[in-house]
Amino acid sequence: MAQQNRLRNLAQSLKDKASVIAAALSTKRHVSSVRVHVLRATTHALAALPSEETISAVLVVGSHQKRHPRACIDALMDRLHSTRSATVALKCLYTLHNVVVKGPFILKDQLSCYPSYGGHNFLNLSTFRDGSDLESLELSSWVRWYAGVLEQILTVSRILGYYLNHSCESQEKKKTLVSKASNADLLYKLEALVGFVEQTSHVPDSLHLQRNELVYEVVRLVGENYRSVQGEILMRVEELGGRIMEDVGELNELVGYLGRLEETREKLVLLFVNRGKNNEFWDSVKKTKEKGVARKKEIERKWLAVVVVAGNAAEFTRSTNPFLDPGQLSPVPRLSFATVR
Repeated sequence: MAQQNRLRNLAQSLKDKASVIAAALSTKRHVSSVRVHVLRATTHALAALPSEETISAVLVVGSHQKRHPRACIDALMDRLHSTRSATVALKCLYTLHNVVVKGPFILKDQLSCYPSYGGHNFLNLSTFRDGSDLESLELSSWVRWYAGVLEQILTVSRILGYYLNHSCESQEKKKTLVSKASNADLLYKLEALVGFVEQTSHVPDSLHLQRNELVYEVVRLVGENYRSVQGEILMRVEELGGRIMEDVGELNELVGYLGRLEETREKLVLLFVNRGKNNEFWDSVKKTKEKGVARKKEIERKWLAVVVVAGNAAEFTRSTNPFLDPGQLSPVPRLSFATVR
């Protein structure tokens, strides 16, 4: 088995070198340099985490000239969708994640244009599987999970109108904007944020693979996004919790989203250990959910009281109006429950 692994690693190393040479000899010079740097960042060696210099080189060469940003994203996507190696796929996703976190706007723009519209770049890796050995099989589940997380990051950024960790607005400015937003807008964005947390909580059971440097770094980077999302959620939860909500439909949405959020807590604690604990966040979620449930019950009790009163009024009219036939009820004007206070 050890001999087979050594031979396979040697073959993969030779394959990586051959790919770099072929890319360097390409007649399309503007594509050639981009592809060389992408190949160097996404080798088959599981033990070799892409260095900061390698990642920086991809980001720099991908933003040099007008045609380079698209060529860079195309090269990463071609590499991602053509490989059968879980290691290469995970490194491609890691490099794409760094584009979102550290890349210039022009690269982010090329990457973020497709999650809701489909197209060549779509990260649909839900069926990815590398069955070459047990470790690769386990790593495949991390590829599927990571792809889903990245899609959620891009979706959330599009809905919020800015990239996580890179908003030009100050925290106070964002709080002001949140305070002026409608309930519908706050709930729409809260749903997207909760979707990211849910996807993050669907982490593979093979948490022991975090001992691997590449997987550990992936989790660390996702953890940074998770903390940013917690802040975005907390602002909206506190704002909605401080409002007197009258619409039962909106209250149902709020309670539902917060319930889904609470269901992710146990798995997230296992994933991030103490890095993402944040008891203040979870306490606020719990209190706002309880307040929403209580407010919904209060409105429903008022509805019931109105229905009872309306029924009694109809019965009284029937029994005292001599112009009605036996069993005939006098029409009672409809009451709008939405106006009940």
